[in-house]
Amino acid sequence: MQSDADLPSLKETFSKIDKNPFGASIMYKSVAKLFHQNTIQLNKEKLEKSLSGNSDTGQLYINISKNFYLTKEDLNEALNFVHNGNSMFVASENFDTAFLKTMGLTKEINQNRFGSIMDMRNTAVHLSNEFFSDTNSFSYFYFPLDHYFGSTKDSVPNILGMGEYERPNFVILFYGRGRIYIHCEPRVFSNYFLLQQKNLNYLQQVLSFVPAKPTNIFWDNYYFKRNTAPTANGKKGLAVLLQYPAMAWAFWLVILLLAVYLLFGSKRRQRIIQPLPSNVNTTVAFTETISRLYLQQKDNRSMADKIILYFMEHIRNQYFLNTQQLNELFLTTLSRKSNRSIEDTTKLFKTINTIQQSDNINDQQLLSLNKQIENFYKQTT
Repeated sequence: MQSDADLPSLKETFSKIDKNPFGASIMYKSVAKLFHQNTIQLNKEKLEKSLSGNSDTGQLYINISKNFYLTKEDLNEALNFVHNGNSMFVASENFDTAFLKTMGLTKEINQNRFGSIMDMRNTAVHLSNEFFSDTNSFSYFYFPLDHYFGSTKDSVPNILGMGEYERPNFVILFYGRGRIYIHCEPRVFSNYFLLQQKNLNYLQQVLSFVPAKPTNIFWDNYYFKRNTAPTANGKKGLAVLLQYPAMAWAFWLVILLLAVYLLFGSKRRQRIIQPLPSNVNTTVAFTETISRLYLQQKDNRSMADKIILYFMEHIRNQYFLNTQQLNELFLTTLSRKSNRSIEDTTKLFKTINTIQQSDNINDQQLLSLNKQIENFYKQTT
């Protein structure tokens, strides 16, 4: 029987050492293999420091991240780096506004979403036939790849690739003697995407468009960790407000008045006791999400194990029963506590035992298991 620890994390880290679905270890290894003549240097500082005074040409900087937020100083150093004849490859979902404005781009996203697992489906990207020979679609099953670039001018220039609805998600811009490659779908460089079918060909073609023999390669190990955009002078939140004396006096006055109000107000009236929200059983929804991911791989064994795993966890939490010994006493107790007949309960656990003992599980067996467990959830809710 598998445990919760067997479930992979779906957090989008894009870290070079993360082997989970949305890490970037495969991307990093592919870059190292393609540019085997180079030693990849990790960039652990912001661009203002790491690129300051860098006058070399022919270098390549790679960033795969959820957010690419720059200060004004960072942006200036990045532009100087490219202007000198170097290249930057940036794949991110959220870009700094000043960066996009400098590139003459806007970042858009399809608004027809529910914001839930109902959005999951087969979704694909492909490369432009103007620059690449292989323009086949590269797809996987997850949230749609519907981020795209707009332009502050007439049209988006130098489109290298498209996503959903044939909208550009990969462009190249020329600045000085260098080039900037910008991609707004970092998930296509994740382990999960690259392991689907022939999707590794997508990465190979994208990398074939960058300089073949860079003098140095920098891999970002700083910006992929950032979750908030920097503010002016590097200050954030309250620090920006308190740097102005008048605003600081007003802020502390409001805090003082609020403290006085709470002190005297709490003595004069009964505090309202809010009702506790009812417990929400998220087991079914989570199981459905994981099952849909495994369904794409036709891995009936893994799906059945996950369904049984969460069903047993539900029994332990809901009915406080030990699931290590599935004997007659266990079945009788569960039947009584769940208000289900002993016949239905025994039939369900016979199905579970048959599944666990089988080497191969066909679709009919998986469907029968899922239907019986779903009926158990519905009848005991």
